[in-house]
Amino acid sequence: MPVDPAAGVAVLVVDDEPHIGRIIRTRLEQAGFTVLLAEHGAEALSHLESTPAVALVVLDLMLPGITGTEILRILRGDTRWRHLPCIVLTAAGQDAQLREVESLGVSEIMTKPFSPRRLLERVRAYTGTTLTEPAPAESSPAPEVL
Repeated sequence: MPVDPAAGVAVLVVDDEPHIGRIIRTRLEQAGFTVLLAEHGAEALSHLESTPAVALVVLDLMLPGITGTEILRILRGDTRWRHLPCIVLTAAGQDAQLREVESLGVSEIMTKPFSPRRLLERVRAYTGTTLTEPAPAESSPAPEVL
């Protein structure tokens, strides 16, 4: 059995809705990623400081304290994280915020509700961990959306 290229690759998930964070963590861990969860901006920055090997950030914009936009501004202003891929995962209808994060150099924007399967595909693409063989078939034929 081939070794999953995602094994040990760290992803930071920043979302103040615990159930969303758990769903994303479960999906990414099943794919072999190491997942760090943060429910607010200060916790996210602490994880980044203590875990220099974070390969990607999944970031909600609406956070208590330091917002997702402010976190992205900090990331892009720091040479350690300037090129760190960042997927913004946020509610639709925040056009001004979305334009601002685009100008800051976000890798991709996904709106809630979202497909955990699609998010996993994008995480794999940005971290260079895309499997070369097809993934096992899902047990449920219904689309997965949160």
